[in-house]
Amino acid sequence: MEMSYPSTPRWNIERPFLTGRFHQETKAASRFADSFSNNGAEMAIGCYDAGVQELLVIDDLLSALVGIEGRYISIKRRVNHVHGNDTYDSTVTFQVDASMDLALQEMAKRIFPLCESFVLTEQFVESRSQFKNGLVNHAFAASLRALLLDYEAMVAQLEHQFRLGRLSIQGLWFYCQPMLGSMQAVSAVIHKASANNFTGSAVLNLLQSQAKAMAGDNTVRSLLEKMTQCASNAYLGILERWVYEGVIDDPYGEFFIAEDKSLLKESLTQDYDAKYWRQRYSLKDGIPSFLANIAGKILTTGKYLNVMRECGHSAQVPTSENSKLLSFGSNHHYLECVKVAYEFASGELLNLIKERYDLMGKLRSIKRYLLLDQGDFLVHFMDIAREELMKQLDEITVEKLQSLLDIALRSTAAAADPCHEDLTCSVERSSLLKRMATLKFVEIKTSSDGVDLEQPVSITGLETFSLSYKVQWPLSIVISRKALTKYQMVFRLLFHCKHVERQLCGAWQVHQGARAFNASGTAISRSSLLCRSMLKFINSLLHYLTFEVLEPNWHVMHNRLQTAKSIDEVIQHHDFFLDKCLRECLLHLPDLLKMVMDAGLEYVRQDRRMWKMLS
Repeated sequence: MEMSYPSTPRWNIERPFLTGRFHQETKAASRFADSFSNNGAEMAIGCYDAGVQELLVIDDLLSALVGIEGRYISIKRRVNHVHGNDTYDSTVTFQVDASMDLALQEMAKRIFPLCESFVLTEQFVESRSQFKNGLVNHAFAASLRALLLDYEAMVAQLEHQFRLGRLSIQGLWFYCQPMLGSMQAVSAVIHKASANNFTGSAVLNLLQSQAKAMAGDNTVRSLLEKMTQCASNAYLGILERWVYEGVIDDPYGEFFIAEDKSLLKESLTQDYDAKYWRQRYSLKDGIPSFLANIAGKILTTGKYLNVMRECGHSAQVPTSENSKLLSFGSNHHYLECVKVAYEFASGELLNLIKERYDLMGKLRSIKRYLLLDQGDFLVHFMDIAREELMKQLDEITVEKLQSLLDIALRSTAAAADPCHEDLTCSVERSSLLKRMATLKFVEIKTSSDGVDLEQPVSITGLETFSLSYKVQWPLSIVISRKALTKYQMVFRLLFHCKHVERQLCGAWQVHQGARAFNASGTAISRSSLLCRSMLKFINSLLHYLTFEVLEPNWHVMHNRLQTAKSIDEVIQHHDFFLDKCLRECLLHLPDLLKMVMDAGLEYVRQDRRMWKMLS
């Protein structure tokens, strides 16, 4: 990996700083120091005169610049944080011989921060290059390694000039200054990353924030921006596979989108509170700051591609050289790439569900049966299944009801519907109001002794019968178990009203047969008037439910679905339709609903008792 950092000067040191006599002193001091070293008699640096001390200090400083102890400059290391078996954060200090000339000590201490930054950077590169530290840390370490190569090249050139006798300690300080700011800025980033054991997006956010903080120093800011760019390349590679293929290729868990594989798509048709669509893929903490504003769109794009792939549909966004997510620079090219991928995935999935899986056809079929848009099959079914529905709950045979329902469907206009075979029947274990309370649509009142007031003592199939509908993936994303349950709540109310209407019609026919008795002013005539009034009321209620609630809201939803831009908009419009229908059908008002449901049947029971007494 080759990088050219703006903070790295061109180290072509050609102008000699010192020549002549200084060059001869350099060679003499070197031979003099080597002779003592070879004899094992190391002398304190203060024993030499200032000129020789300077040469010895420069020699040690050149070693210190690459993290090597010299004869008169030592390195002290102190571990601050240990994570597991790896030391990530340590402090390095350089110390000089106390007998050194004070002026030379001061010059050496000016250069020590650069030496310390090099050692810390080298340690960080070595530790973060390990396999377990993640792709972002690997890329960041690679960019630091390229910086260190430039740094070491600078030190090698300085050492060459020193060997030629052309470098004084002032010259060394002069050449080190341009690199000092850059290395210290990098060292600050390394210290924070090590102390907090940052990985993935945390490293990117740290680099980006540090680059913004160095806005006053163009050289350092450019260096940190380049390092951010290099570190983000691996992250953008993960992002590219997600928004173009819907695949999370994240071996180290660095990506900001998590996948919960325990949530299966089958739960959409089985579990009322299924979390598949909301939580199978979700956002994690630590989103990179440059992606924070579009994180939701990125999540949605991959989800849509996943749905298409699970349907066996081509789920890869068409790509070109211009659509590669190679950078997140100021031109915001990556934002445009994500937008294009989102629009493709959204449009493709919407067309797939609408056209190939005929979403609107399924919704119309559900409306035809569960919202009684075409009720001739129900009249026939109620006629042939009357005896079975009149039984107590434990005596009902669901298989027999299903066979009777199939007969009713095949012998009416419903037979022309290709989806009629998806219709099934079910028998609930509780009344409508009890079921609503179980699903937390309403609150059920209880008496002072805790007895449930809403659950009848004895219920029959007429109070618990319901229709259901088989929905396959991917339509279950829209028509989930929860949505079907709401449809069933409306159907049970309509079915109950239809049953009451039939009972009142039967009572009315009996009263019509009694007109020959000329019983005006008697209990029979008053009952007949009440029957007509109640029949008129139940007809008005059915008209309200079907023509003033369900039908208008259906047309509003239908029009909105035609203009929806994504499957999430479809889900939103569909759920809004169901919730509004439940509310306007009085299903959120249990007291009123109970009076409406009980009044008609109570009248029929009282009327039958009256006729038995008269007979």
